Amino acid sequence: MVTDMTQGTQASDEVRRFIIEHHPVRGHWVRLESAWTQLRAHQELPRAVRELLGQAVSASVLLAASLKFDGELTLQLHGDGAVRLLVAQCTNDFRVRGVARFDESAGTPGDFDVPLTPGIFRRLVGNDSRFAVTVESSGTTGRGARYQGIVPLTGSSLAECLEAYFASSEQLPTRIRLVAGDERAAGLLLQRMPEEGGRTDGTDGSHAQSAWEDAERAVDVITAEQLLAESVETVLSHGCDTRDLRLFSGDAVRFSCRCNEGRVAGLLRALGAEEVRRLVREQGAVTITCEFCQRPYRFDAAEVERLFDPANAPENRSTLH
Repeated sequence: MVTDMTQGTQASDEVRRFIIEHHPVRGHWVRLESAWTQLRAHQELPRAVRELLGQAVSASVLLAASLKFDGELTLQLHGDGAVRLLVAQCTNDFRVRGVARFDESAGTPGDFDVPLTPGIFRRLVGNDSRFAVTVESSGTTGRGARYQGIVPLTGSSLAECLEAYFASSEQLPTRIRLVAGDERAAGLLLQRMPEEGGRTDGTDGSHAQSAWEDAERAVDVITAEQLLAESVETVLSHGCDTRDLRLFSGDAVRFSCRCNEGRVAGLLRALGAEEVRRLVREQGAVTITCEFCQRPYRFDAAEVERLFDPANAPENRSTLH
C-alpha cells in the first residue's frame, strides 16, 4: 500500500522520495515534461541520442535528490563512440540542463534514429569510455568542496553503469530505471540503506533483506511505458502490494540554462564595436549560440548599434557562460 503524504494535484515536472516503512529501503522517482521539452528545444539529435540525454538528465535529478548538498551535480560522459560528450547537470534545488555532442560521421543518418537498445548504447558510448559523477558544493563558508567519482562504461545501459558506480563508490545496493520519450523523461532509483552496524548485505536481518528483494522484484516488473505514463502512486504499487510504502511531498524540477541575452550582449561588447560591426557587414547579423543548450541569440544591425550606444552601456558587464 502506498501512503501519499501530499495534497492536491501532481506536477508534471517533479521528483519525490519514498521509503518502505520500518525497513532500510528508500527511493526516488522523477518525471520531466516541460523541463525536458525546453531542454532539447534547440538540440537536433537522433532518437537514440535524444533518449540517452533524457535518461542522463533524469539520472542527475535522482542522484541530486539522494544527496544533501548545496551546489551542482554533474554527470559527464566521455567516449570514443558516436556520442563524444554528454553532460547533464542538476542543482540542489532541481534546476536542470543538458547537452549531447553527436558525431554524425560515426554512421549513416538513420543508424541512430532508432530506439535506445543495449547494442545501440554500446555504439553510442564506444569501447573506451568513462562516466564521471561530480558534486560541487558551494558550502556555507563560501569555500566550496568538490567530489568526483569515475567509472568505466562497461554496462549495456546508462542505468547499469550507474548501478555499478553506486556499488563501487558508495557500497550501496542500488537499482535504477531510466526512460525518455518525445514528450517525457522519467526515472526510478531504489537503494538498500545500511542497517545498524553499517551492513547492507542482509546479514543483519532477514526481514530487511526480504523487503529489499521484494522491492527489487517490483522494479523489475515496471515497464518503460508505465514509468512514462502512470502516476507515481500507480508505479510504486506494482509488485509492492504486500509492503507499506510512504510517499513524501515532491519538489518541482525546472529547466534553467545560465545563458541569457544580457550575457551574450556582454560578450559582444567585449569583442568591440569595430569587430562586431564588421561581422554584421559580412553576415547581415551576428548570431551567438550557447554551447550548452544550443539556443541562438541573433543581433541585427539596428540591435548592434543600440548595443554600442553609450547611453545603453551597463555598469557591470557579464560574459556568456
